[in-house]
Amino acid sequence: MLNIESLAGKEAAMRPGRFFGKLSFLRTQQDKAPGLPFAEVLAESRIQATLDELSVVFRERIYSPCVTLWVFLSQVLAADPSCRQAVARLLAFRVAKGQSACSTETGSYCEARQRLPEELLQRLVRQTGADLRQEVPDAWKWRGRAVQMVDGTTVSMPDTADNTRAFGKPGNQHGPTSFPVARLVVLICWATGAIWDLTLGPYRGKRTGEQTLFRSLRSALACGDVLLGDRFYGNFADIALLQAQGVDAVFRLNATRRVDFRRGQQLGREDHLVTWDKPRKCPAGLTAEEFAALPDQLTVREVRIRVTTPGFRTRTLVLVTTLTDPDEITKDDLADLFRQRWQAELDLRSIKSVMHLDVLRCQTAEMVRKEIWAHALAYNLLRSLMCSAAEQHGCCVRAISFKASQQLLQAFHHQLLLALPTALEPLCRTLIQALGTHRVGNRPDRYEPRKRKREPKPYPPMQLTRQDERKLCLKHR
Repeated sequence: MLNIESLAGKEAAMRPGRFFGKLSFLRTQQDKAPGLPFAEVLAESRIQATLDELSVVFRERIYSPCVTLWVFLSQVLAADPSCRQAVARLLAFRVAKGQSACSTETGSYCEARQRLPEELLQRLVRQTGADLRQEVPDAWKWRGRAVQMVDGTTVSMPDTADNTRAFGKPGNQHGPTSFPVARLVVLICWATGAIWDLTLGPYRGKRTGEQTLFRSLRSALACGDVLLGDRFYGNFADIALLQAQGVDAVFRLNATRRVDFRRGQQLGREDHLVTWDKPRKCPAGLTAEEFAALPDQLTVREVRIRVTTPGFRTRTLVLVTTLTDPDEITKDDLADLFRQRWQAELDLRSIKSVMHLDVLRCQTAEMVRKEIWAHALAYNLLRSLMCSAAEQHGCCVRAISFKASQQLLQAFHHQLLLALPTALEPLCRTLIQALGTHRVGNRPDRYEPRKRKREPKPYPPMQLTRQDERKLCLKHR
């Protein structure tokens, strides 16, 4: 089994880290934007360069593009993600810096958020993810190779007419009390936990499925990467497209495909090479040209993994992979690697539960998309801070608690922004030291029942609109 503590090694402990080497950027940003303690990763120069490329110009005002972006990021990271709290945070910062007070009304801030282009957030997410990828220590990689994980999820949003038109509602939800839902597919770096790229679309409709969205992300993968995914991606078309790109795949076998270990070239017990034939019909989500370009046959490796750990629900599973050399990659290696796919579920849980992405707040489809990308950018920036702490402490970044990192960031960020130059470095050292002490417990083979101990409040579900429910309350008085 992979040990996250041993992955770091002594080499990572000797690295100086990025955080202390770029503190000067933080000082240059203090008088311009109420940033976060990782402004060295997302400096104003990078934001301005991206704005120039997009030909975005704001008038001189309190809510400049950089200020608006930093307030937006602090808003999605805060325990209270309301616009009122975000504006109050900006007001406190300006007064503490001796600047004129801004209005406490949220209208100007909301208008400034609307002026921020969505492509700005998209580019910054991809840039921060690429930066972390380039600085990953070799000890954090799997056999010297970068591992990416793909997974899909959904997020809910307010029931407005614009959101419903853009994203739609699930087919099993009817009536006036259902909510629009957006589908997300995310590429996550296994070593750092950072979001490499993401795409989103409506929950229902043509070419909005998880496989179709994933295929739009293939260009973000680099030759030599290893991609981990669940059984939804273990099909002929996706594996062939990845193999043509030079990307190896490790997926759980699709449930519709039968496996017979008596066939093919035997590599070991319940381990063989088998040839898949090209489907007769073009799969949904592929164009006719893409389908014609697929090879007629595909040689893959199928491995059956037997789970003997007490308490685990799954007892057997079959993996399909393009890592076909049994001497280089053994059956146990594949089992250990695929078990790490669960990290994608934990990362999505951190984004949705800890950062409150599960239920969005914006009323329009345009702002919903920006809110999702802002969460992804704030998540990547927080991951960069955790990577710095992991390098300082000589451990893997996944050994550090994400929730504790967010709490420490909220506790320290105001003091870091307002600290004198002589007091800044001790504060940073204290923050990094504290981050390294909040470790995730080593609980191998942990399992929990999928049940709730605390009963929900005994209120019946709302079946009508809120206005009609109010009329019923008046009628029964």
